[in-house]
Amino acid sequence: MKLLSRLLVAVALGAAILMSMLAGLDAPAALADPPTSVVVEDTAGALYRPQLDPALARISFYEPTKVAVFTRAGKPGDNLNEAVLQFARASHPEWISADGQKWADGLFIFALDTTGRQVGTYFGEDRKVGLDEQKAIQDDTKDLFRAAQWTDGTIAGVKSAASRIGRPWYLSPGALIGAGAAGVLALGAAGTWIGVRAWRRRKFAEAMEAGDSSYASVTLKLEETELNASTIPESSSYGGLILERWHSFRAQHREATRLRDRLTAMGPRERSRRASLKDARHYEEIAQTLDGLDDAIADANSILNLGSRWHAAWSRQTGELTEQLDGIDDMLAAERTEGRPETAQALRAGAAMARDRLERLGAALQDGTVTPEEALDGLKAERERLGQLLDRHAVAVIDEHAKNQRERDLMRKKLDASTASWRARHRTQGSILDVAYPGLPVISIVNFNSGISAGYSAVDSARSSSSTGYGGSGGSFSGSGSSSGF
Repeated sequence: MKLLSRLLVAVALGAAILMSMLAGLDAPAALADPPTSVVVEDTAGALYRPQLDPALARISFYEPTKVAVFTRAGKPGDNLNEAVLQFARASHPEWISADGQKWADGLFIFALDTTGRQVGTYFGEDRKVGLDEQKAIQDDTKDLFRAAQWTDGTIAGVKSAASRIGRPWYLSPGALIGAGAAGVLALGAAGTWIGVRAWRRRKFAEAMEAGDSSYASVTLKLEETELNASTIPESSSYGGLILERWHSFRAQHREATRLRDRLTAMGPRERSRRASLKDARHYEEIAQTLDGLDDAIADANSILNLGSRWHAAWSRQTGELTEQLDGIDDMLAAERTEGRPETAQALRAGAAMARDRLERLGAALQDGTVTPEEALDGLKAERERLGQLLDRHAVAVIDEHAKNQRERDLMRKKLDASTASWRARHRTQGSILDVAYPGLPVISIVNFNSGISAGYSAVDSARSSSSTGYGGSGGSFSGSGSSSGF
């Protein structure tokens, strides 16, 4: 109650400060100055002048401003800033200051590249606004431009610029917000602190619930797992690798037990701490890893010894890959992930071969013409071969969208992050291959689609960020302005 009372006092104080500040100011002048002149250079042929011209004439600025509109039909990757400067130097030198280093005073230039899909805003030194404001002007046009509404988007851009150029300081959002900062910051800080603690408690509970589910399964089957491990042939290449993990199983289970006992005894205050959430997630990870390991031990015992349940075990070990093969055609039919015809066809053919190979391996294991180790080797070989085909297709998909190496690296990073997330989510799958060879390629169409989508979003976001340079031909020109993609 004391904290709440203090917050309310702080908010009231902030509001009083705001009213006091505004009371001491004259009423703001309305936007009353139409453009002193308007020049439209529609080299892209994209604007409908009967709509554009009267709309621009009616727009009011805080200060007398000359407006220039320039459109072009360039290419993706062009430097729009440089293109605008080159056009001004060649066709409108009056847009540039007398010393050739800035844009002319009193000028606002709105630029649009319809095919390069960029929008730019440029300002004389006495009309310039900050980069955040430039971005806001550009952002106000992008929904319209994405819909190819070039005239409406241009009008919206000039209107947005008029509302910002020369705006009195006390009308800026920052000034209005800052006036009440004392109260708002106090309230925000307390709210954030309370919210973070509640979020940690919720995530703590989620980690404990997931960990307890796996821990209970592992503990219930502990004796059975020990029996399965004791009969796995050490001479088997897969048996040896599985038993290496088994040797640490008991120690990890004891660690999980200690963690669980300590974390379960914590009260709400302790559960709100960062370190406690970290420990809860560690407990979840250990328990899920053990849950996957005991299933792999059981299936390894069945397959390597060809026990009575080896058919079901083999079906479990091949089922994940078979399910992913069924999703390849749909993935290749999607626009974002269709890639190039040659990699798509190779992947499609590889999926058909893998499906046939898995069926033949199962039949050969049944009639004894292959050993269990050879069957698992065959399954591993298909994972590796399909991983290579999927990776080549990923390169093709990335190359279709990325314009340069930086964008390719960004898309690859997102795809790799999606793969790492998949591995974390599948700790309980019980794959013999993943336990024996943790670095095997992940064959997951859902993961592939998710990673590519994340790559698209990251690249598109990076392209839409502002560019302020004027390129190699700009020389020492340093006029205020920027551009961004849509």
